[in-house]
Amino acid sequence: MKTSTISLITAGVLATSAVGYILYFDFQRRNNPNFRKQLRRERKMAELAKKEAEENSKKSSLQLIEKVIHESTEEQYPTSPADKEKYFLEQIGKGEQLCLQGPSAYDDAVLPFYKAIKVYPAPEELLTIYEKTIPGPVFETIIKILTIEQKAKMGEHNDTPEAAAASATGVDVDVE
Repeated sequence: MKTSTISLITAGVLATSAVGYILYFDFQRRNNPNFRKQLRRERKMAELAKKEAEENSKKSSLQLIEKVIHESTEEQYPTSPADKEKYFLEQIGKGEQLCLQGPSAYDDAVLPFYKAIKVYPAPEELLTIYEKTIPGPVFETIIKILTIEQKAKMGEHNDTPEAAAASATGVDVDVE
């Protein structure tokens, strides 16, 4: 037999098997009540797992925001222009190194980038640069932190950014 004949026969058998499985699955879905119940249970379990994962993700994101605000308020930032420039470059370097490690290190990369914003003379310009250069999840988290901090300054939340984060995240923080 030729190779083309063998491959055609193999393809025909595979196609027939696939169609047979599809017909069997459809028959079971339509006629077997236990099978339908099992499919419904699996769908419900998948929905619950998805909701739970979303809630956990939201909680961890809010805890990260609170942690970054808390650590940045305790930080003593340099005051002289030369020290600010050196500090800025160090923080950017740390953030870039963490981003290069992949998505698992994105949460850790938020703090150095946020600290760099705190000492940069034109934060709006730096945000424009960040938007183009750093990964999306890191940038979005920084924007959320800045929003919370701005609300705290405007008096929509408690007196300090740390208290605003506690209010936004629902995490208790010892505010002095």
